[in-house]
Amino acid sequence: MSTIRTLLKSARQGTKFACLTCYDATTARWLQSAGIDMLLVGDTAGEIVLGFPSTVHTPLGFLVTLTAGVKRGAPSTVVMADMPFMSYQADDAEAVRNAGRFMTEGMADLVKLEVDRSFAGLVAKLARAGVPVVAHVGSRPQQAKLHGGYYAAGKTALGALALLEDARAMVDAGATMLLVEAAPAEVTAEIVRASSVPVIGCGAGAECQGQVIVLQDLLGMTHWQPAFAQPEAQIGAAIESAAKGWIARVREGRLGEHPYTMSDEERQAFREHLERRPPQVVPLVTTEPKA
Repeated sequence: MSTIRTLLKSARQGTKFACLTCYDATTARWLQSAGIDMLLVGDTAGEIVLGFPSTVHTPLGFLVTLTAGVKRGAPSTVVMADMPFMSYQADDAEAVRNAGRFMTEGMADLVKLEVDRSFAGLVAKLARAGVPVVAHVGSRPQQAKLHGGYYAAGKTALGALALLEDARAMVDAGATMLLVEAAPAEVTAEIVRASSVPVIGCGAGAECQGQVIVLQDLLGMTHWQPAFAQPEAQIGAAIESAAKGWIARVREGRLGEHPYTMSDEERQAFREHLERRPPQVVPLVTTEPKA
């Protein structure tokens, strides 16, 4: 069983912990059985599940519902909920209420926000309210439109120093963990060295205590693989193959043994009934066509 406390202890002892995104109870159950340390119900669900072009379209209520499903599927695993675009940026009071929904309705163990040092006040309010916060710094997908697309963070000396300041401000504000996305390994290593809380990396180098990637990348179900998320399986191709097999079986009538049968007595009674009352022909079209 993993908890925030066990993850903090692992980080202090130098033991790495693994995190994957997850969006449903069935998959969560299998991942918990594998021994996964943490599951992230990410706003990537908007892309992976709903087919949106970016994460900014992901609905708040949808993520709350998914988070609860994942927690029910993996009750002994730490579940981190992603707060979607505009669920926390407009107003601090609204942000606290929305985070509360993830903790109560969604049964989340932590909530994640994409932030920089300007959000320190909000992170402090959430911590004061009893909400464990994972502060997501570095590349922030919800900010991608400001940059004309997805981007890496901390690639210049000034950018790296700014990222260090963002991380420090989040820890000082009371963040339970940090998540650094798409940053040079040497910059992230300095964040890890200076941080008193665990750091989760997403394309941020091997020095982080935790690592997270999108499950569908790991399973070979996406058409583009990030360099830091190489697949361990080719489930996408397996699904396609299984679907082709099912199509062939249906067309050839190879459905296996039919499991639902009548007793001999009931079958005889059914036949006698049909003999006494020939079945009526029911027309396929039950209404007269309009003139």
